[in-house]
Amino acid sequence: MSRTSAPPSTAGPDSPGTVTVDSALTHGLKQRHLSMIALGGVIGAGLFVGSGAGIAAAGPSIVIAYGISGLLVMFVMRMLGEMSAANPASGSFSVHAERAIGPWAGFTAGWAFWVLLCVAVGLEGIGAAKIVTGWLPGTPEWAWVALFMVMFLGTNLAAVKNFGEFEFWFASLKVIAITLFLVLGLLAILGVLPGTDAPGTSNLSGEGGFLPNGSNGFIIGLLASVFAYGGLETVTIAAAESENPVQGVAKAVRTAMWRIGLFYVGSMAVIVALVPWDDPKVAEVGPFYAALDHLGISGAAEIMNVVILVALLSAMNANIYGASRMACSLVSRGQGPVRLGKVTSGVPRRAVLVSSVFGFLCVLLSYWRPDDVFPWLLNMIGAVILVVWIFIAVSQLLLRGRTEREAPEKLVVRMWLFPVLTIVALAAMAGIFLLMLRQPDTRNQLLATGLLTLVLAGIGVWRQRKGAGAVR
Repeated sequence: MSRTSAPPSTAGPDSPGTVTVDSALTHGLKQRHLSMIALGGVIGAGLFVGSGAGIAAAGPSIVIAYGISGLLVMFVMRMLGEMSAANPASGSFSVHAERAIGPWAGFTAGWAFWVLLCVAVGLEGIGAAKIVTGWLPGTPEWAWVALFMVMFLGTNLAAVKNFGEFEFWFASLKVIAITLFLVLGLLAILGVLPGTDAPGTSNLSGEGGFLPNGSNGFIIGLLASVFAYGGLETVTIAAAESENPVQGVAKAVRTAMWRIGLFYVGSMAVIVALVPWDDPKVAEVGPFYAALDHLGISGAAEIMNVVILVALLSAMNANIYGASRMACSLVSRGQGPVRLGKVTSGVPRRAVLVSSVFGFLCVLLSYWRPDDVFPWLLNMIGAVILVVWIFIAVSQLLLRGRTEREAPEKLVVRMWLFPVLTIVALAAMAGIFLLMLRQPDTRNQLLATGLLTLVLAGIGVWRQRKGAGAVR
């Protein structure tokens, strides 16, 4: 049983004297774990429930919206895969941003992502508790949240292979559920499912047509679809603890991209073909439930509740893991409190504990301050994932040439049509920012996230100029 610490370093990631946390972590994840983490990371409640609001706004054109945002996500995943295969690190894009732009960028991207994951842990715990209290009325929500927190705290405090096994089976259940849904939906669309008639194109062209709410509705659907894809970053964080990080992340990225597109775009196409987009059930109880109910599947609500519960618990598990590794990586690079970086038996247990406690604090805020502090917290993390994607794209743009000159053999995964598609992706992200400014709800999110990013960037620049080590 080894006990090691991750000491801070003021050197950059490229410096020979840099001490990173990765050497202290174990390598207990297998290829099957990485593949399922890559798939399961983006298949969450945002798809099963959140997509209903997008369909209600965009109508059948939500298929195009998910196709466009899915393409952007594929670009981001490819860029991140290129850098992570060349330099696997538990800090993932934070390490890449530090190498490409400077310590302040790694600090900003890393801690913003940590806050996002911790708040998300709390939100997912609340969502899971609501489902269970629906089955067991009278039981307190906070007790279920506490139980889930303790369960995944235990999972993440143990060896990393336990996290990998949990995620493998959670992700497998989600993939099986979506696959069965797509098969049933396709059979119904073709008119070969017993008891159903082929809908033809009536739901795609009726009730206002393919674009029933005009361009404004399409924009709302597009923004909803962009943020439904968050979660792909976890696989590159986990790759640093796999048996073969380079080959592992390369294979996971390649196989996951087209499957993600199939699941998201395919699911939206099946739903809007089967169910009228303005059916109240789509937004109220979720599009997957509405589609299953339309097909006459008995117990559709309970089936979807089980799937959503699995998705939420999977996300809790993955986010505690991702937050702890990101925090530990930041500390190892002198970007956080030294004591948080201790690694015991290959696990950053203090980082796991602090990340979980912060997540549970967010849950308590939802009860204590539901009208002011908690909504502000939600707005603050609303667009963090887009900020992270921008750091990824800029980092890849700067690091590609450096890697080609210094170690071209490390480019196991290459971004397509570099630098054209990287620049296209950055332009698309800038466009999404402009679209968010047009919408009142997303404008508040963007401004709050912008404030968080500016504060972190200011602290990062100050620390960089002072040449500060870790906070003691």
